[in-house]
Order: sequence, then C-alpha cells, then structure tokens
Amino acid sequence: MADEMISLGAKLKLLADLKPDAPAVSCGDTTLTYLEFHKLSNRAARGLLAHGVKLGDLVTLGLPNSTDFAVACWAMWKIGATPQPVAFRLPKAELEAIMELAKTPVVIAQFEHQIDRPLLSVADLLALSDDDSDLPDVTAPISKAPTSGGSTGRPKLILAGQPGVSTKDIPEVGGWRLKADSIALLPAPLYHNAGFGMMMSAFGMGAHMVLLPRFEAEATLAAIEKHKASWVYLVPTMMNRIWHLPEETRAKYDLSSLQTLWHLAAPCPAWLKEAFIHWVGPETVMELYAGTEAQAVTTISGAEWLEHRGSVGKVTVGEMMAVGEDGQPLAAREVGEIYMRRPEGAPATYQYIGATAKVMPGGWESLGDIGWFDEDGYLYLADRRTDMILVGGSNVYPAEIEAALEEHPDVQSCAVIGIPDDDLGALIHAIVQTKGSRDEASLRAHLATRLVTYKQPRTYEFVDEPLRDDAGKVRRSALRDERIAQLKQQQPA
Repeated sequence: MADEMISLGAKLKLLADLKPDAPAVSCGDTTLTYLEFHKLSNRAARGLLAHGVKLGDLVTLGLPNSTDFAVACWAMWKIGATPQPVAFRLPKAELEAIMELAKTPVVIAQFEHQIDRPLLSVADLLALSDDDSDLPDVTAPISKAPTSGGSTGRPKLILAGQPGVSTKDIPEVGGWRLKADSIALLPAPLYHNAGFGMMMSAFGMGAHMVLLPRFEAEATLAAIEKHKASWVYLVPTMMNRIWHLPEETRAKYDLSSLQTLWHLAAPCPAWLKEAFIHWVGPETVMELYAGTEAQAVTTISGAEWLEHRGSVGKVTVGEMMAVGEDGQPLAAREVGEIYMRRPEGAPATYQYIGATAKVMPGGWESLGDIGWFDEDGYLYLADRRTDMILVGGSNVYPAEIEAALEEHPDVQSCAVIGIPDDDLGALIHAIVQTKGSRDEASLRAHLATRLVTYKQPRTYEFVDEPLRDDAGKVRRSALRDERIAQLKQQQPA
C-alpha cells in the first residue's frame, strides 16, 4: 500500500501537534520549536497573500541560511506557492533574468538592488498579520524551482515534478538516512538544490535542523560537538578546508555523535574522500550523484568506495548508461556521455524554463557529464563534456588537475580552464587562490609527481577571491570567457 501523502503545510501542522516543544530549526542564537515554526509560517503566509501571491506562483527567495529561510518556504507552501531559491549574493543582471523566467510577484531577500517588484523580508511579511491560526489546506503544484547556470552561465529554472507533499506517517528511517531524532547540521547553503532538498527531508521527519549562517571550517566541527549532531552535509570544498586545518585543531573536537556525513554537488578528490573515510568511518561517509533534474540517482557508502576507489556508486533510482559518439551504449570501462532515464512508469521528475533537455530516443536524457561503468556497475565520472580540454588530441579533465592542486597545503581553491592555442588546440591554465604563499615553482613541482606532462598547467594565475561558491560550484565557462576576452584586448590591432 502506497504511503498516504499530505501537503507540506499539513505535515508541519501535524508535527506541531505531535511535538510542539521540540526544536525544529536553529541558526545562531535563534531556535524555533515546531509549534513556533508552524505559527510564524502561518503569519508569513498571510503576509504573502496580502501581497497578491497566489496558488501556483513561483516566489524568488534570496536569503542566507536562517530560520527566516525555512519560515518563508513553509509560508509559500501553505498558500500553494513554490519557493524559487537563488543565491543571496546574486548580481542584479542575473536576478532580473531569473525573475523574468519565474514571473515572481515578489522577491523575499536582502538585496540592495533596485528591482521592479516588491523586495521583502520575512519581518515585512510578519508585520502584515498577527493571525497565526491555520489556513485552508492547499498543495503547491510544484514543490521547488531551483536555478542552474550550468555550463553556459545562462540561468534556467528546474521545476520539480513532485508537488508540495510529504508522507503522513514518519518512517523509522527516511531519505538521506534521516531519523525523527536526528540532529542534522547544514553548513551548506539552502539556496542550492541539495541543501534545500535535505532541509525538506529533515522537517518531513520531524528532525532538528541546525543551520550555520555561513560555512567556517573550525566552526563546523565546533557545531557538531556542541549540538551532538548525528548528521551533516558538506560539499567537497568544505571538506578540503576542514582537512587543511592543523591536525591538532581537528583533533580538539568530539565527532563521536556523527552517524552520517553526506557529500555531493561537486567531484570529491579521491585523496580527500579517503582521508575522511579513515577519519570518521567508512559507514558514516555517504555520496550521491544525480542532477537537480533527478531522473536517476547513484549512491555509495565509504565502505563500498574503498572497494571501488573513485566511483560515485551504483544506480539506485532509474537507469544510467554510458553512450559513445555514435549514440550507442558502451561496454564496461569505455568512457562516454552519461545518459539517464527515470524509472519506468514514473511521472516526469522536472520541467525546464529557459532551457531544453538533451534527449535520445527511449526517454534517455543527458546533463553533459561523461564517465564510465566498471564490470560491477559502479559509475566513475570524468567531468562535464563542456569543461573538457583537448590538448594535442588528448582529452584532459579539469577536475582531475584541480583535485591534484588541492592536495597542496597552500591551495585554498582553484579552477582549471583551457585557453585556445594554434599549436595544441588548447593550453591548460590554472587559476589558484592560496592561503598566503604564491609559489608557482612549488605548485609545478607538486603536480610533476602526480600528473602526466600534458595534463600539467602551462600557465598559472593567482587570485584573492574564492573560485567556488558556497555550494562548491565553479563556473569554468565564465572564467574561460573572461580570460579569452582579456587576451584579445592585449593583441595588437
């Protein structure tokens, strides 16, 4: 018998009735119980109604991690609207492009941009109503509408195929290995799809979600100890910064409460993953690979990974296959483009606004990733096809070089791109943010022992700003376009 589904608003009301005084969400010095969370989101929902937000609307949400972020989401769902999360530091031009795609009636954010529709805070919404009683139960037709710039840098919306519903019953173990008594720590940004989905799952289980307003390496370890967190989500960039803390700093904190550590959203260097597996335990470390589109999913535990080093796991939802340039499926260990297909008979998992899916006959779709499967069905990813660099006829994948660079103790973040070259087709250029020392010779010596010659960067550039966003994403296409434009300006007329 299928699980009975209820609206997300009704699920929060159920939890407020079941465990009114239990902590629902904490951030900084603020903690909301399930009853407080429910009542605040009722008031904020009435504030949205006063601004004309209605059933089926997409509402752009640009807040940092906070209890307000959660309140805003449930306020939307309670009137049948859909959260459309964006980065809280989004440039005005990109925000306006997304607003146009979403047709959002209001923007809930703290931007300083001048925009052509109401820019509101959660406090603004709460100021419009003191009525925290329950609203008529409605279900948002679309649960979420995250954005993606993808490899092109042009924003698109990815509308979830699932409506705003949750199971009426709370299982013993839910998605993401969450439990009703989980203390789930989330230092990653809620505006990113993975963090957003995990937030939804945690509240669906009635867990306690502890948000960090921003990621700081040592502060994350301190929060695990302070809250006795049993569950945490990190992106590989965060893992790298934690691992590069002094060993005595890492050793100061008690992580014994931790039962699950998820990482996803970006490639994790093998050396870094192995370090975490040996640190917190092979059964604790979990990885998932999927797109926001969610046609198919792979998962892998740390214990499995030690037997299949470098893999992102076996397919657990839907289907995947590696496809050659002739459009035919490839045999084990042959590298090709990864195509995905949702489970047979399942409804569409997403809809694009502002983009078109890359499809093959039979319902197969590609997100542009390339990789291969081993004989046991474990998937190994190389990189995005659009990011691959062709050097003298050889395929070079930036993620491999970036992973090697990040092993260097002075490297904070990095991005590798290809610069056009008349001789080789492309030259490898490394953009590096360091922790202080800018020793190109040291980086070259470091890579000389790790990468074949043609994969080693020809040129280096040092920058002060982080190259990945809070979700661990890097837009290599934008970095490449900027450098190519600079080179053209330097050429004689």
